[in-house]
Amino acid sequence: MGKKRIIKKEGGTVDQELKARSLSKISKKKLASGILHIQSTYNNTILTITDSKGNMVMWASSGSLGFKGAKKGTPFAASKVAELLAEKAKMVGIKDVDVVIKGVGAGRESAIRTFAAKGIEINLIRDRTPVPHGGVKPRKPRRV
Repeated sequence: MGKKRIIKKEGGTVDQELKARSLSKISKKKLASGILHIQSTYNNTILTITDSKGNMVMWASSGSLGFKGAKKGTPFAASKVAELLAEKAKMVGIKDVDVVIKGVGAGRESAIRTFAAKGIEINLIRDRTPVPHGGVKPRKPRRV
């Protein structure tokens, strides 16, 4: 018979200790509006809030919330990051944001939806994903 093994699954939930630590570090600067930068790759989602001049005020990523491995790039992780950052933004006093998206990851849309659902108005959405054009110059022909 032997010992019974109990396997605990953490179905992609947010580590409460990491969330509390992130909420405790809030800027003393009060802002009315800002710019939300979303960098969404296949492996991670990073959200940054800057003031109107582009100076960073706060940030959060799915890795900083405790998601590991392939779960960092999921829409669920991106929505949890957006939820945390929206709470931080409300504490600073931000009421409306412009959104700048960069990248092709799965968390692009869910982060915006969650941010809007938390009561922060979105003025405009700009997609700044880098797109290659033309490519690199071909090699010279080999001379023998």
